[in-house]
Amino acid sequence: MSDHATMQAIARLVPEGARVLDLGCGDGAMLDYLQRERGCSGYGIEIADANVLACVRRGVNVIQLNLDEGLAMFGDNSFDVVLQIDTLQHLRNAEVMLRETARVGKSGIVAFPNFAHWPNRVSVLRGRMPVTRRLPYQWYDTPNIRVGTYKDFEVLAHKNKLRILDAFGLQDGREVRWLPNARAGTAVFRFEHD
Repeated sequence: MSDHATMQAIARLVPEGARVLDLGCGDGAMLDYLQRERGCSGYGIEIADANVLACVRRGVNVIQLNLDEGLAMFGDNSFDVVLQIDTLQHLRNAEVMLRETARVGKSGIVAFPNFAHWPNRVSVLRGRMPVTRRLPYQWYDTPNIRVGTYKDFEVLAHKNKLRILDAFGLQDGREVRWLPNARAGTAVFRFEHD
């Protein structure tokens, strides 16, 4: 998720000076932004060699790690905020990583493509899997293991005893708080362990 307005909207959820763990940090753009604009510190976790190198070039502390192996290297409440921005849909065991996020962070922020966004619904009604800016791959070559909706995450959070502190959708960098399940391409949740 590299759109600047979207990055700003998510960054506003992170307290200034927070210690942050960014899971699946990609090229480190978000953590770099948080360091420069919000005075944050922390680490990114990334598996792809090219992204690890991009993080190093940006000056972002990065650990090369497969998230499917868990976060055992971090103690409980090691970070103020744990980010999972466009990560959850790529993980084999998303529920375990969500619990790990709540364990190692005092709070968590998750953002993912919202499959219930109305253009996706129309595409499925026409008999085709959607291809959009937020879901840019054909069904046969997508890196996503699963798709989810805004409402699905609410159910998953409740099941795992997570208290949702803030929830909204993002569409074209703008917050969507009225009917976000249908009107937003991205679902965003800030939560903590109950």
